[in-house]
Amino acid sequence: MLDGKVAVITGAARGQGEAEARLLAGAGARVVITDLLAAEGQAVADSIGKSAIFVRHDVADAESWAAVVQAALDAFGRIDVLVNNAAIWRTAPIDQETQERFEQLLRINLIGPFLGMQAVIPAMRAAHGGSIINISSQAGLRGITGNSAYGATKFGLRGLTRSAALDLGADQIRVNSVHPGAIDTPMIAGTGLERGEGKFPLAPLQRVGVPEDVAGLVLFLASDASSYITGTEFAIDGGLTAA
Repeated sequence: MLDGKVAVITGAARGQGEAEARLLAGAGARVVITDLLAAEGQAVADSIGKSAIFVRHDVADAESWAAVVQAALDAFGRIDVLVNNAAIWRTAPIDQETQERFEQLLRINLIGPFLGMQAVIPAMRAAHGGSIINISSQAGLRGITGNSAYGATKFGLRGLTRSAALDLGADQIRVNSVHPGAIDTPMIAGTGLERGEGKFPLAPLQRVGVPEDVAGLVLFLASDASSYITGTEFAIDGGLTAA
């Protein structure tokens, strides 16, 4: 399904990004796993094998992005897919939010993907096209109590995705956003959410999502099966935003 393609996946040392890296590699892609968690990221790459490399990466730093792109080109010769998966989640009511925390969220959740798109565009143009998949959130589709700062970054990523899709369409570079709901990953550890049917009644499907749910959608958007889709939002939230 992805034979010959090369994918860069940020925040792939664990959780959702790890599931995406494993699924894309299993579908034939060569994957560049990036994260600040060096030991975990290298372990994921080693377990996948020769079709994967790990690069330690600060998504909020343009020079770090340049190093990722160069590593991908040195190892595999091209870049066809970028999954902007790395993010942090912090919550606070608007009157208790701080400028420092807001700016940290902006740097990682919004400026990071912006820098990433800029970094891979030349390689994707050289490959005559590509797919950029920005992992936003249900908080990028609707307001959620206590998520003013986080939601602002995820709404911003949704808007960035749409505008970039218009800018890059003539280059056959597709840009779409994915909006997960409650997904059982280390990022939401401690919230009390449990896996299992019937354990999350807030969602019409009555369960918390798992990383593989999101990875399956990412695989579709990375593949030629979605070749006529760009500038679109995909909610993957068990129906939470259906109402």
